[in-house]
Amino acid sequence: MRHKAVFFDVGNTLLYPHPSVEAVCVEVASRYGYLAGLKEFSRALSVADGYYLQRYETDDSFWMDENKAVSMWVDFYELLLREVDIDGDARMIAQAIYDEFGKTKRWKLYPDVITTFEKLKSKGIKLGIISNWDGRLPELCLELGLSKYMEFIISSALVGRVKPQPEIFKLGLEKVGIEPANVVHVGDHYYADILGARNAGITPVLISRESDLNIEDSNCLVIKNLFELTKSNLF
Repeated sequence: MRHKAVFFDVGNTLLYPHPSVEAVCVEVASRYGYLAGLKEFSRALSVADGYYLQRYETDDSFWMDENKAVSMWVDFYELLLREVDIDGDARMIAQAIYDEFGKTKRWKLYPDVITTFEKLKSKGIKLGIISNWDGRLPELCLELGLSKYMEFIISSALVGRVKPQPEIFKLGLEKVGIEPANVVHVGDHYYADILGARNAGITPVLISRESDLNIEDSNCLVIKNLFELTKSNLF
């Protein structure tokens, strides 16, 4: 068996917002008397997503600091709220939305996650999580039942390193004591996960759950779910 450990990203790899980002925004805004609907928030989300991508591509260092990560997300939700014409209370509600996503009930595991973990563990493969996430990640993983499968959980904001920096992957390698050539990393983001893992000498696997992702010259396995990972020839 060549690969002895698998590292995982979190968002859009292991879990997703429940029932959706838009639905949570509708619910929280309604607590403050604002009745914008799902369609309005869906349109606004595309604008906020554009803001996130521009900020991430310009300088992703906010993921290395808890305060900066929180500020980025509150900015994100404030922009989203202003796009649906919520102005006066936007900052306060944006903070409330951010706080809401710290609750376990706002996240759901994909149905293939636990089965995949159990199958990999039964083969003696060590598992870990490396994610660009705020400091709430360890508690979230504990409450979702992921921690018991993991050798470690690394949140970028807590260690001061960010994917795709090889240093954050090296922290995981130190935790499991396995050479990078014997490790796989699974994630949904080409820049952070695929390039990051490859730069650390780790075998990257790109997961695309929602669409037929076809990145030319990716030079890595592309899967649509984790069942395809366990059926691959990596183990």
